[in-house]
Amino acid sequence: MKALILAAGLGTRLRPYTENTPKPLFTLGGRPLLDIIISRLIDAGCKAIVINTHHLYQKINLYLTGQNYSIPVFTRHEPVILGTGGAIKNVADFWNDRPFMVINSDIFTDIDLKKVYEFHLNHRHPATLVLHDDPAFNTVTVDSKGFVQSFDDRFSPHTAPDPHSHQTASSKIENAEKLTFTGIQVLNPEILEMIPDNVFSSIIDTYKNILSQKKKICAFIPKESYWKDLGTSERYRQVVFDDMAPKAFKAAFPGAVNRKIVRTALCGDGSDRKWYRLTDGIGSLVMADHGIRRNDSTCEADAFVSIGLHLKSKGVPIPEIYLHDTFSGHVFMEDLGDINLQTLVKNIQNQDRIVSHYKVLIQHLGKLSVDGRKGFNPAWTYQSAAYTEDLILEKECRYFVDAFLKNYLGMNINFNDLEAEFRSLAEKALRFSIHGFMHRDMQSRNIMVKEDRFYFIDFQGGRLGPIQYDLASLLIDPYVNLSRAVQNTLLRFCVEMFSPVLRVNPSQFLSCYRYCAVTRNLQILGAFGFLTRIKKKTYFEKYIPDAIKTLKYHLLAFQREEFPTLTSIVRKIGGTE
Repeated sequence: MKALILAAGLGTRLRPYTENTPKPLFTLGGRPLLDIIISRLIDAGCKAIVINTHHLYQKINLYLTGQNYSIPVFTRHEPVILGTGGAIKNVADFWNDRPFMVINSDIFTDIDLKKVYEFHLNHRHPATLVLHDDPAFNTVTVDSKGFVQSFDDRFSPHTAPDPHSHQTASSKIENAEKLTFTGIQVLNPEILEMIPDNVFSSIIDTYKNILSQKKKICAFIPKESYWKDLGTSERYRQVVFDDMAPKAFKAAFPGAVNRKIVRTALCGDGSDRKWYRLTDGIGSLVMADHGIRRNDSTCEADAFVSIGLHLKSKGVPIPEIYLHDTFSGHVFMEDLGDINLQTLVKNIQNQDRIVSHYKVLIQHLGKLSVDGRKGFNPAWTYQSAAYTEDLILEKECRYFVDAFLKNYLGMNINFNDLEAEFRSLAEKALRFSIHGFMHRDMQSRNIMVKEDRFYFIDFQGGRLGPIQYDLASLLIDPYVNLSRAVQNTLLRFCVEMFSPVLRVNPSQFLSCYRYCAVTRNLQILGAFGFLTRIKKKTYFEKYIPDAIKTLKYHLLAFQREEFPTLTSIVRKIGGTE
């Protein structure tokens, strides 16, 4: 058996994702669809494969050069797309005198291709089409004897049928039913003579011609099979879930049998990611959907997985990552429950207990910072590799001005009015930095509590930077609003903890901390303004007053008025000027 994989399509319905990645290279569990199909064909006994290409054909060629398949795999580039029929005719020199298989590259199925081929060898008709019941695309009429009768042109696979039509999925019309053509077919060489040369043509037109000549086309209809066309982002995401979720449960709960998996949406955070809890009646997992990759650069899902696996290898308390596919953006991980540090602290009245919890957290933070730095690869980061002066200026200071002062408060203030002070702030925030791994969003909603243990989440923004920044982020967190006395107690504890390990100069450590507290506070207010005004996530708005008070406190705490313009603005928005 030889086979043709149809891979020349533009992927129009999957734009913008196909603008950089051809559909055949979309992945499931880290494997490109093209590789999965090639492997399935090899397992079915295929001896050689040709792939027609057009859109982003160089990327398909590049991928194939890195593979080492046990059979020959060629590509045939089409400068102008020839259609399904034209593609088959264009590789006429590849075929021999045996029946050959043709399969679409944008489908995922568990249909046994070997059985399909054997089925075709056991009848004398020119073609076998593999059909499946999918209500969205049921357009092929099949009679009760298993022969194709017609192809419905009322709608294309790009549009769903009218669900109220009497001719939708599996409806019976004179002992016939309508099914979906899966894109899997076996053809006799004689069909090549019916396809025109060097022009665009659809193989369906050839099949219609065959039927008009009173010849028969056989239908292979597997029972209880899985098949999905991946033509849209929604269908692609569904296939990823259908394929990976059962595997993730088996990885998390060895010995688990396949059960129905229920997916329940969870409340999101400040990002655009979508979160779900998955249950199968025995255990539960959490799935994060970061969205489909748009380009070749490191994306949020890449960072989440790479940094997460690194931190886990260092013994840092984070959720176990069981399975991931960074192209689709799906990550399946340990379920840490619904209680975070914010919830825990709000339900504790005793300040000593709160201090005790935070001391444990600061010890974990020390491990995160020190051990997380060891072997950390800056290439894993997707925003910036380190916490630098430029980052402070753009992502914290300018963010504060644009998203909070201008867009949220409506103040007529420009970044240039404060640039000199911001540059001084950025330089001082890094002057006495204790270099380590930096979470960058170390706050109570990113710390989960499960069985009296703390776990860090949302570490995908991690990079190298000052340990003091994460500490400041934790202590000035407006979600819990720790008292000044508690913050000071924890600061002293942190200095005492780090001193023997890192030879910390207490005054220098605290100097860096205070400037980092200001830069972090600017970032917090910028984020709250953006999330409230732009993202319409008004839940965050109620924390703005406490964040303003904290910023004012730290600016006024400096021995001299180091940042007069910024201090004046903060006094004004804080209601004291």
